[in-house]
Amino acid sequence: MPSLQVRELPENIYHLLQKRAQVENRSLAQEAVYILAKGLNTSISNKSRRADLLQEIEEKSLPETLRQFDPVNLIREDRDR
Repeated sequence: MPSLQVRELPENIYHLLQKRAQVENRSLAQEAVYILAKGLNTSISNKSRRADLLQEIEEKSLPETLRQFDPVNLIREDRDR
């Protein structure tokens, strides 16, 4: 994941960010990312972000032959024996 370093940040902005992070129970970095995302009108929900990440992991880790099988059907077949 990329990182960002902000130089010469005015002290009052830093303190406002710090206070807001405490109120929202977030780290300073999490609050900065949240405010940037909100300001840029990008909002990916946690649920869709997790779904995208799981899809990416599945595509990278499972061979194509295993992706063809539906786990629900496999469990059902096993129970029907």
